[in-house]
Amino acid sequence: MAEFLLGAAGFVLAMVALGLVRILRGPGDADRMMAAQLLGSGGIAALLLGGAAIGDDTVVDVSLTLALLAAFASIAFVQFAPPSSPGAPDDEERT
Repeated sequence: MAEFLLGAAGFVLAMVALGLVRILRGPGDADRMMAAQLLGSGGIAALLLGGAAIGDDTVVDVSLTLALLAAFASIAFVQFAPPSSPGAPDDEERT
C-alpha cells in the first residue's frame, strides 16, 4: 500500500511540474495565479500522500501551513491586482 501512495504522490508532483510551465509562460496574471494555486494544492496532496505512506503525522502540520499560505496568496492577488473594466480585452486579445 505504501508503494501505491508514493506512486500517487509522484504522479501528483509530475502534474504540478506541468503547472509550473503555466506559471512561467501563462498569458495573463490570473492564469499564473491559478497555476500557483495548483502548485499549492498539489503540494498539499503530495505531502499528505507521502506522509500516509511513511506513517508520519507531522506532515499534516506542514500541509496545513502550506494550505494557509496558498489561501493568503489568493487573497493578496485579489486585493492588489489592478481592476479590470468589464469590456476590457484579455491579455491574449491585446497582442
